[in-house]
Amino acid sequence: MNAPEQAADTAAAASGVTVRALSEVPELAAVCGLFESIWQREEPGAGPVTPELLRAMVASGNYVSGAFDNGELLGACFGFFGSPAKSALHSHIAGVSSKGMGRGLGFALKLHQRAWALGQGVDSISWTFDPLIRRNAYFNLTKLAADPAVYLPNFYGKMRDTINGTGDTDRLMVTWDLLSEPVRAAASGEPRQVLPAGEAVLLADADGRPVLTPSDAPLVLAGVPADIEAVRRADPALGSAWRVALREVLHGLMADGAKVVGFDRAGWYVVSKEQS
Repeated sequence: MNAPEQAADTAAAASGVTVRALSEVPELAAVCGLFESIWQREEPGAGPVTPELLRAMVASGNYVSGAFDNGELLGACFGFFGSPAKSALHSHIAGVSSKGMGRGLGFALKLHQRAWALGQGVDSISWTFDPLIRRNAYFNLTKLAADPAVYLPNFYGKMRDTINGTGDTDRLMVTWDLLSEPVRAAASGEPRQVLPAGEAVLLADADGRPVLTPSDAPLVLAGVPADIEAVRRADPALGSAWRVALREVLHGLMADGAKVVGFDRAGWYVVSKEQS
């Protein structure tokens, strides 16, 4: 067993699950049901993917995996090869049921995906996430040591589900360099560390509203709410205000050549303008 496979097995064991690639229709249907239960779109039965699509994807050599606890599916991940063909994998969806939360299943799924990709001769995986969701930013940039590549305004258009609400679907595209030293360390349980140093250019005021403060400092901080999903449910207008503010700051900085160098657990994107 090679090092990536060992790291994946260790993560799965720590989470109390078995993670494996899936190919049979009943298992793929279970994955679709899991995703539907997580995203809960407005139209009943309208999940993010269908069993037919996953079956075709697997048959053409793409990736679907599931995390099982005594036969019960608690998490799943789906990805497909992107351009140029077979040199990079795009991880489209990963989700964990409420019953599986807090056990490290997301980490186990991603390390299984890493080992699988390396076994296919692929050394890079990309995916997108909502940059306003603090826990996902920490997981992707710190726990996995993925690198932000580009800010994508309203990437999917309106999605109308319980997670995204009805607003714009801005995404941060990240690249996971599977053999880089930070990723190797992260896979071994040593997350990327970054100090929340620099001047804050986006933070919350006493009422939880976003405040933008321009800065010429070489290192700046952009904050996000602790729970943007709760904000969207309670006050959609405030959720939209945070979307606009983070887009202005993070998209603007990255478009000018600045580099997001990490994410602090307290909720700060650390951005270096010196990377320009």
